[in-house]
Amino acid sequence: MSDSIIQRTPSRGLGRSFVLTAAAAAALASFACGGATPAAPAAAAKQPSADAWAVVDGREITRQDVEKAYRRSRDASTPALSFEEEMPAKLSLLNDLIVQDLLIAKAGALKIDIPTTDLDKAFADAQKNITPAALDEELKQRNLTAADMRESLRRELLTQKVLTQEVGSKIKVTDQEVTAFFNTNRAQFNVPEESYHLAQIVVTPTRDAQIANGTGDDATTPEAAVAKVKMLMERLKAGASFRDLAVGYSEDPDSAPRGGDLGLVPVSRIKQAPPAMRDAVLNKNPGSVNVINNGTAYALLLVVAHEPAGQRDLSTPGVKDRITEQLRGRREQLLRSAYLTALRNDAQVTNLLARQLVASNATAPPSLPLAAPAKP
Repeated sequence: MSDSIIQRTPSRGLGRSFVLTAAAAAALASFACGGATPAAPAAAAKQPSADAWAVVDGREITRQDVEKAYRRSRDASTPALSFEEEMPAKLSLLNDLIVQDLLIAKAGALKIDIPTTDLDKAFADAQKNITPAALDEELKQRNLTAADMRESLRRELLTQKVLTQEVGSKIKVTDQEVTAFFNTNRAQFNVPEESYHLAQIVVTPTRDAQIANGTGDDATTPEAAVAKVKMLMERLKAGASFRDLAVGYSEDPDSAPRGGDLGLVPVSRIKQAPPAMRDAVLNKNPGSVNVINNGTAYALLLVVAHEPAGQRDLSTPGVKDRITEQLRGRREQLLRSAYLTALRNDAQVTNLLARQLVASNATAPPSLPLAAPAKP
């Protein structure tokens, strides 16, 4: 059985999502990568303002943008970090802000927008699992407003829409490629013993050092974890895709990017697992989802299929779909990386914070004003 749901111990550390329950955390987390509203590129290079930490095609990302994102990404209860400890996180956040700025500018060029009805729905969903009083308190602690939260959602939806149009919609997997993959990897489709194909969504009650899900959502208290599990089960009952929820919300960095997929787990290994896990899998019908708690984390465990021993072929139900999804996932990851790299290469980006740190040998906090960007 996967270590991530048997032995996984949540780690603490500097995360990027806010201390909120369920979907509201995702909405506010995207605000942490808000940045300045894109404007038309400047006609010619000009001296940046004293507060600029980056200039992207003439649009400034300011020190306040980064500091605000940093404050919202940290657990307020953690001790203050040294300059050498906090600056890598701020540099990383600044890079995220640069990429988001480029994607939102791209949305404008492609005439991509978010209909008000879609934004209204996302805003309502973000508040489903937190009381109005608790949400108001979280916003107050982070010096945000409901309008800030709504704008963060709009920016997040825009970036997702651009990537879906420019990357996801262009991924094609042919029958010939599926056949070639199967013939090359035939041994992978030979099941030596009776097995269960499983998938999981992990929720931990503490802040995780690494979050690799699509929303940045991270339950940070036992109460938040319970609320998040309840929200996920309700969405599954309403017909939501388990894979989409795993990609968006699972707190296991290994399985979240692949939709929570754990692959085939032999019955012999399942029988060695703790009783709660055995009961959630053995003799359960495909499609069933059960919540288990190992004391340090919750896992929504999906039985994808129950597989007898033997060799599969392309006519076996599920084999072709599994290969197609695997090839598509690999290709989409590669194309997304290439697309974002090309988008940044084609832009005029000056990271003034990085330049200042290099100039000072990273021995002292950067002072303002910063150096002007190089002319094109």
